[in-house]
Amino acid sequence: MNAKLVERFEGRTAIVTGGGSGIGAALTAALVGVGAQVWCADIDLAAAKAVVSALTGPGSAEAVALDVTDAAAVQILVDDVVARSGKLDLMFNNAGIVIGGETQLLTLEQWNRIIDINIRGVVHGVHAAYPHMIKARSGHIINTASAAGLMASGLLTSYCATKFAVVGLSNALRSEAVRYGVGVTVICPSAVETPILDKGAVGNFAGRDFFLGAEKSKQAYSPERLATEILTAVVKDEPWLVVPRKTRIGWTIGRFAPKFIQNRLTRYIASQSPELARTTSDR
Repeated sequence: MNAKLVERFEGRTAIVTGGGSGIGAALTAALVGVGAQVWCADIDLAAAKAVVSALTGPGSAEAVALDVTDAAAVQILVDDVVARSGKLDLMFNNAGIVIGGETQLLTLEQWNRIIDINIRGVVHGVHAAYPHMIKARSGHIINTASAAGLMASGLLTSYCATKFAVVGLSNALRSEAVRYGVGVTVICPSAVETPILDKGAVGNFAGRDFFLGAEKSKQAYSPERLATEILTAVVKDEPWLVVPRKTRIGWTIGRFAPKFIQNRLTRYIASQSPELARTTSDR
């Protein structure tokens, strides 16, 4: 057990949205492992209960049903945590979905769904939690974005749009929240080994192979490792966490040579779609 993390998180209260699987489940476990009191919130209550029932550690967790697109429900949960505990120290706006595939195949219903969950879900969490943290002059908001919110990739148009929004929201909020003693960190990993890799496909989009490459499906980033790194980033009050190292390098290069990175992404997307490859080769 990391003594520094225990010192920072023991006795802290936290809400983790999307806690029933993937990064959210790993965050819930990591927080309980360092002594925090966690509300594991998920639209799938059974999944959240399964996560909580398997936990061990000095902290505690409670499974709650939550649809992050329901602003009133998010507010009720946050207010309830504050009423019961006297504070909310950590708000992890983690719930999100992917819809991958060629943009012309996306329906407006799919666009609205990903915007509602990935953007409005974060907005609802911030709107509910931030005023309590301002009043307490303490707290930390952690928003899960993606490397796709830093470097835009075709076949993930809607996902990139929402994650760029989360990065922008987080960076802007951080610049003003510091006045109130509130921290904001945005999480930008590339592919993490979670169920999200295999969901949200339209057309012939192959999520896992797209994110990882057909020969690298066993090399996705561990959600448990990411959860520990997220807690460490919170302790250090980092503005963002970009992992793994190769993604951080690509992002850094892209900030100075955006055309270079965009061209590499374009070639990669072309390699994933014969039709796109033919179009690209004609240019």
